[in-house]
Amino acid sequence: MTAEEEHREIRDSFRELVNMTPSALEKWLATDESRAAGQHKDGGESTGHASGRAIVDILRKNKGDLSDTDYAHMRKVTGYIRRHLAQRPSGDVRDTRWRHSLMNWGHDPLDDR
Repeated sequence: MTAEEEHREIRDSFRELVNMTPSALEKWLATDESRAAGQHKDGGESTGHASGRAIVDILRKNKGDLSDTDYAHMRKVTGYIRRHLAQRPSGDVRDTRWRHSLMNWGHDPLDDR
């Protein structure tokens, strides 16, 4: 597989799984629920919250402006979302840390577009 083909696969998976717009994700990241979700290193920003900020930047870039670092992060995001979706809890997930964590990574499981 060529690098171009690999990048296309990564972009396609990313677009399929990241279902929040940059503005919706930014609005979510500004909430207390977003800041509380996920794993916090040394009491700082959670990994998912930092990832969400990077996702907003990636979503706003043109395809030709994506860097190798962006593609690496896109691959990390799609892997995280897939793993997390496989661990869906039973019942109403509307106000759960599981959903909030996924939303930090750009995926709202209640958006069935």
